[in-house]
Amino acid sequence: MNKSESKYFNTACLMDEALIALLERKDLEYITVKEICEKAGVHRSTFYLHYESVADLMEEVTQYINEQFFSYFSFNSNNFKEEIKKKDLKDLVMITPQFLRPYLTFVKEHRQIFRAAFKNPKGMQANMRFDDLKKYVLEPILKRFAIPAEDHRYWIDFFIHGTMAIIRDWVMENCVDSVEKIESVIIQCVRPQYGQDLTSSENKR
Repeated sequence: MNKSESKYFNTACLMDEALIALLERKDLEYITVKEICEKAGVHRSTFYLHYESVADLMEEVTQYINEQFFSYFSFNSNNFKEEIKKKDLKDLVMITPQFLRPYLTFVKEHRQIFRAAFKNPKGMQANMRFDDLKKYVLEPILKRFAIPAEDHRYWIDFFIHGTMAIIRDWVMENCVDSVEKIESVIIQCVRPQYGQDLTSSENKR
């Protein structure tokens, strides 16, 4: 990284952090460029050199926050691939707690940022790529189920967008429900199971 790139990176970090701090106190639509610049200690001209609007900065912040998550999330892809190969098909689940709980916990801790991002769907969609989830979990499982490769993107869209719709509702309600409850809801949606009482009554018929 050369000197000019380093200077831009440092300035961008200051503005990212300024927006994150402001989001703790107010919604995105009420945050001005002036406030961001004052908080970051930069001139308005510097802001407009890099961004056209606060929404543009919000997209960068969303990406920055997601990169933070994936940087500390340890995942041994080789071990997981071996697990997928050995498991019976009945035991394979498309959305696993191994990915889900750490991510839900992270979202809850950063709910102000995610709430703002969900209000800007274009930016949210651009930065929610879930590359690791697709590569190491969804695609290998789809292969085990012999789903044609050309159909993978439709299946993946269904699981990811459905999951994100639940997370969006949860975030917009300020994450009142517990991480464990949302995890359970998502997994039940992906793989419905009858409750014990219903199973018992069905067996009696």
